[in-house]
Amino acid sequence: MSDQHSHQSFETRAIHAGNTADPLTGAVVPPIYQVSTYKQDGVGGLRGGYEYSRSANPTRTALEENLAALEGGRRGLAFASGLAAEDCLLRTLLAPGDHVVIPNDAYGGTFRLFAKVVQRWGVDFSVANTSDVDEVRAAVNDRTKLIWVETPSNPLLGITDIEAIAGVARQAGVKLVVDNTFASPYLQQPLALGADVVVHSLTKYMGGHSDVVGGALVTADEALGEELAYHQNAMGAVAGPFDSWIVLRGIKTLAVRMDRHSENAEKIVEMLTQHPKVTQVLYPGLPEHPGHEIAAKQMRSFGGMISFRVQGGEQAAVEVCNRAQLFTLGESLGGVESLIEHPGRMTHASVAGSALEVPADLVRLSVGIENVEDLLADLRQALG
Repeated sequence: MSDQHSHQSFETRAIHAGNTADPLTGAVVPPIYQVSTYKQDGVGGLRGGYEYSRSANPTRTALEENLAALEGGRRGLAFASGLAAEDCLLRTLLAPGDHVVIPNDAYGGTFRLFAKVVQRWGVDFSVANTSDVDEVRAAVNDRTKLIWVETPSNPLLGITDIEAIAGVARQAGVKLVVDNTFASPYLQQPLALGADVVVHSLTKYMGGHSDVVGGALVTADEALGEELAYHQNAMGAVAGPFDSWIVLRGIKTLAVRMDRHSENAEKIVEMLTQHPKVTQVLYPGLPEHPGHEIAAKQMRSFGGMISFRVQGGEQAAVEVCNRAQLFTLGESLGGVESLIEHPGRMTHASVAGSALEVPADLVRLSVGIENVEDLLADLRQALG
């Protein structure tokens, strides 16, 4: 994060960091540099350091500067997807024979990357409940290089004490990676709590409008940032200029959107906890949630993601999803429109039969920014 923005509030940084006026025209929005290569002023005479858009592109640079500012980091890197960002991170920091501790509740795509891709490369992993500091400590061995955390987790909304796990990582001499997608940097700042790297699916709350796919890495370590940037260029799964521009536009309203997502979610949780067909509501804002106190300490508010379990098992959960009308049945999350899904058959089908398998009667909501009364009415009719 540049010194220019370090003293500013989050909302101001979201709008201004990386968004300098175009020097040629004064345009207040960074242009979309839809270009592959750049004219050089003599061999090696690069203008602004740009030579080829896989290596760097001015629109992507604007986004990467913005991402670093929002997470309080020194280096931000934008990728073609969240999994592309994760892949770059893992191949930068790991080698055959290394070991990683991953959570027992995580995005299905992350688990698939470890179990079906990285493990074939000779990297081993252990599954631990990252809400339990002692269990994480016990899972670390002399080959461990990374501890991987999602908080809140996907889809069970578990909470990990980032500061406590950062202490475990430091003591063991390993790096802590935090997937901050569910919270966004508006609600949570993992680097300030001791994380080494933050991962984002920019597709979700950062873009915020279900119209772009992207991913990001942010670190406060300059040397690690340079190493990640080297591999980003060498591997090439970078965010394109138009996608970068779309995410930058979405980020400008991140703060106001997250406030509304959280407000709507809290009212929906209140209804669900009282509904006779709902057997359990998973939301860190509930006082009875086992991670509530930690979430209240490390998050600004509790976010727009809710999971709940229903009477009648898997078929009943599927029917709730199918009956929803205003809640769109679809994968992904974090957009302005509300989504509903059945994790066991949709986003988390890849973890079936593993330690990360999710309950069959689970329904996951991504609460949008519509009028909450309309959302409540739709859920009541969907529940029957």
